[in-house]
Parts: sequence; C-alpha cells; structure tokens
Amino acid sequence: MPIRTPPVTRALLIANILVFLLQMALHDSQPPYPLTIPFALWPLGPSPYSDVAGFELWQLVTYAFLHGGMSHILFNMLALWMFGGPVEEAFEARPFALYYFVCVIGAALTQLVVMHFFPSGYFPTLGASGGVFGLLLAYGLLYPHHRILLYFAIPIPARLFVVLYGILELVLGVTGTQAGVAHFAHLGGLAFGFLLILYWLGKLPWKPRRTLRL
Repeated sequence: MPIRTPPVTRALLIANILVFLLQMALHDSQPPYPLTIPFALWPLGPSPYSDVAGFELWQLVTYAFLHGGMSHILFNMLALWMFGGPVEEAFEARPFALYYFVCVIGAALTQLVVMHFFPSGYFPTLGASGGVFGLLLAYGLLYPHHRILLYFAIPIPARLFVVLYGILELVLGVTGTQAGVAHFAHLGGLAFGFLLILYWLGKLPWKPRRTLRL
C-alpha cells in the first residue's frame, strides 16, 4: 500500500472527490439530475426521455468522475489509492495517465456495445470502476506475488486475485446478477488495459513507442 501518493493518482483522487461533492451540493441524485444527465454515459440511439439528450462523445470520459453514492465512491477511491500509486510509480506519470484513461474509455465502449446489443432499459452508467479494474490488472502483472486481502481478511497473491475477480465479473455479467452493476464495463477496463500492456511489451503486431518490462 503506497505511503506517498504520486501526482496523477493524487489528481484523480481529488478530481473524483470534488465532483462527488458537487453532485451532493447540486442534489444530483434527484431530478433534474444536473450532472448525471449531461455527463453520465448514456446508451447509443435516440433517448426516450425529452429531458435526456442521450449519448455524447465526452461521456466516454466524464462518466468516470461521477458516482452513485457514498459507498460507490469510497470503494473506487480506496482501490484507486491502493493500486494507482504502485502502478504509477512503475509506469511513470504520463504513461500511467494514458493507461488509466484507455481503461476508462475501453470500459465505456464495452458498456455501450453491451447496452446496444443486449438492452435492458435506458439508464446511465457512471463511476471510476473501469479505470480501477485496469489498475488492478496492472498491479497484478507488476506485483504478482504481493498479497491482497480478499474480503479484507484472506491474503491471496495479486495475480490470483485479478484472475478470480475477472472470472467473477464475467459470471455476474452473463447471469445478470447484481442488476445495476456494469460488470461488462469492468471487464472492458481489464481487457483494454491488458491490450495496452501487451502493446507496450511489443507483443502485438504494431511496434510500440514505449517499452515496458514486467
């Protein structure tokens, strides 16, 4: 667990907390939802609601700074602090920022595809979980033998934790368990993060501008 929080991780923590405080100040959990309507991630296609414009391009990023409640932001910010610091120390600031937002955007794109082909209602997606799951993946690859407390009690290697969590998200997503949780967005964050790391390792057909050693 990091003692010093590196600059990009610190900036992300501050930005998320400030936006959440703004959500509370504006009573964003109630109509007219002044932040959720323009900045959460809405499904593709025409909106059935007159007061909701629907999908806009900027939502691929802005949705990740909104949260649906105190427990939602606390969990995400704890994970961002725990995993973001060590990953940023390993990647350095600019590549870390790129990695995080690739995971955020990848999670959004995955969620859009799932909502388009398997619609279950017209509702928004919000939260930093896509980026956080990408950080969890990177942490597991960088520090595979570091111990993570499962349920805050059972220590297991980080690599095994990532694999088990990924399988759990897939099962929950396919079975439709935990309605209202964007499990495929989480998997999208994992997948896009993994692809970027493979690119940096030189294991994709395109030659990377930056190399990474694990």
